[in-house]
Amino acid sequence: MAKSICLLSGGLDSSTCLGVARREGYECYALSFDYGQRHRVELESAARVARFFGVREHRIVKIDLRAFGGSALTDDIDVPKTGVKDGIPITYVPARNTIFLSFAMAWAEVLECPDIFIGVNAIDYSGYPDCRPEFIEAFERMANLATKAAVEGRTRLRIHTPLAKLNKAGIVKLGVEAGLDFSLTHSCYDPDARGRPCGRCDSCLLRAKGFAEAGVVDPLSYG
Repeated sequence: MAKSICLLSGGLDSSTCLGVARREGYECYALSFDYGQRHRVELESAARVARFFGVREHRIVKIDLRAFGGSALTDDIDVPKTGVKDGIPITYVPARNTIFLSFAMAWAEVLECPDIFIGVNAIDYSGYPDCRPEFIEAFERMANLATKAAVEGRTRLRIHTPLAKLNKAGIVKLGVEAGLDFSLTHSCYDPDARGRPCGRCDSCLLRAKGFAEAGVVDPLSYG
């Protein structure tokens, strides 16, 4: 069975992406990050989703992006609750997907695994530059120049983005097809003390839009 590294935050997109990889027959290794995010409760969701899909191994890597800040997710900055707007929002975490993919690339080389799955989306999203197809294509080219396994011709890394051209409704429908239990996921950037989603941040609004347009009931309760 072919191996894959699946980046898993515990949110709707990454959990659906893991479900797709499992459905395609990959033996999945899930990789999550405790990076100082204010919505750290998502890691509990990631662990639940990893168990649900029966991954071979789930690793949570601790890195502290609060050392740099610059984002409402890692700094003392309020998470916006005024709706999804044009431009790159303050919830963007500097270089986050570049950092995450670099860790995935390292683990993939150790496992001699040529496939990485990431749930980036460039349609219904918050405008993050590291979710765009041109970024993924550039990173894949770089990865195949940077690793011993690729240079020696033993593996050629491929980055799979099965959600890239889907809107949120399409992602919800794909999650249904992949057998995802949506109650295990967490999308909110600013949950309350009990871990319940706020219902008003960009991520909550995009999630609600997706479920409504897909005609699927979101099983989560909102604070």
